[in-house]
Amino acid sequence: MARRLTGISLDAHDSSPLYQQVFEQVVQRVHSCTFPAGYRLPPSRTLAAELGVHRNTIVHAYADLESAGFVVSKVGRGTFVASAPPSALIPLPSRPAVSQRRPLPWSSLIAPQAMAEPLGRFDRLARVSRDDVIHLGRMHPSADLLPVDLFQRCMDHALKTYGAKALTYGPREGLAELRRSIAEELGRQGVPASADDLVITNGSQQALDLVVRALLGPGDAFAVDTLTYPGITNALIGAGARILTVSSDAEGPVLSDLERVGSSVKGYYSMPRGHNPLATTVASRRCDGLLEWSRQHGVPIIEDDYTFGLSLDDEAPPPALRSRDREVIYVGTFSKTLIPALRIGFVVCPPALRSVLVSLKHSLDLGNSALLQYALAEFLERGYFRAHLARIQPEYRARRQALESALAAQLPVEAHFRRCAGSLHLWLSLPTGYNAEEVADEARRRGVNVSPSTLYALDSRESLGLRLTFCGEPPERLREGARRLCRTLNALAPKHGSAARTDASLGVV
Repeated sequence: MARRLTGISLDAHDSSPLYQQVFEQVVQRVHSCTFPAGYRLPPSRTLAAELGVHRNTIVHAYADLESAGFVVSKVGRGTFVASAPPSALIPLPSRPAVSQRRPLPWSSLIAPQAMAEPLGRFDRLARVSRDDVIHLGRMHPSADLLPVDLFQRCMDHALKTYGAKALTYGPREGLAELRRSIAEELGRQGVPASADDLVITNGSQQALDLVVRALLGPGDAFAVDTLTYPGITNALIGAGARILTVSSDAEGPVLSDLERVGSSVKGYYSMPRGHNPLATTVASRRCDGLLEWSRQHGVPIIEDDYTFGLSLDDEAPPPALRSRDREVIYVGTFSKTLIPALRIGFVVCPPALRSVLVSLKHSLDLGNSALLQYALAEFLERGYFRAHLARIQPEYRARRQALESALAAQLPVEAHFRRCAGSLHLWLSLPTGYNAEEVADEARRRGVNVSPSTLYALDSRESLGLRLTFCGEPPERLREGARRLCRTLNALAPKHGSAARTDASLGVV
């Protein structure tokens, strides 16, 4: 601190590293009681000379200390340490005596659906046993792909522009600015939507939960794919719904299965542009059949486009179901393509359902963070989201290629994997005789985390394959993760009579 500053900009003093150091030094002295209550702090000129900084730095530090309640300033007399530090201004209540009583009978008090077996699978199957584990099971961006600086600019802008307004409750349906920006972004991607069609939610998971609450009562039936996103099945279980499954082939849901459930269900959940976990897209003619089934039976379709805006192949992504039918309930999120911690998702739906969702949402959380909504609206308005997608898509392609090439070189010959343009994962089909949970457990012991098919099935005995994500690790770790997984499969192969791969042909189907 011996270096003397010749001046500090008044507008930038709070972001100056040197200012932060000086401020922390003064706070530390006051807060640690180096200066007792009532102590008169040195004049700003004297302390500036002692610390070797410009006087303006001390003036601003004293002002900030006074705003925080550490000191009080008296005109003509000086600046004095407050009679009590801020953390001690409110006395702590005395601790009451803890009564001794028998525990309540929680096993009989907890609702049966809260103890359903599928709800506990993640804790059972997603354990990480090694510090050096390579994550092929987590579907969110790695830290190096998060737009920290760009989003910080938007946060700063939101606070400077809206001030205290950004720190209060926002509208129940979400900020109009954000709804307009999302509607414009969806329009550029061919998804028809207006701001009045949207409800902002705490991630897409809340959007799904709201739709389930709006449509279903206890015992009502709902259709999902045989393997599907666990979040929808968890929401359905919590609502006490009867879940009916629909099988799929390479083109999407089997229409004869949908006809079998007919109008007995109150909804069908689909991921047509990037199935999780199967890494498939629904063929155009199958989409036509799906929409016709919905119209004939009066059953709403929930379209989950969790990676909206992302396409890792050269061809254009298939059109959204909502682009063909405005009765489709369209759900999206920024967790997968932008920042997981935003917890901002949205639902686009018909007017009759929207008002119900808004009321239900208000009863659950009273609204999303206004500050984050203002910041995200600014992020979209400045074009940062499209620029961000343009930056991360080549990186995701490189990561996907690294994982694919390493798998293709060493997989057992009967094992195959597939991909689709709108997903951040591969689906690895296991040869007959393998047990997905057994493979996942052994892979974990060898330092690679994968997601077995039992996480995505109603029936925990389903053992069809593994979901392998590539968004959360750099290429070299993905290659090493593939090698560890392939060693796992080849080690288990003799037990199941499966031959190891000896050629380097690409195992994509």
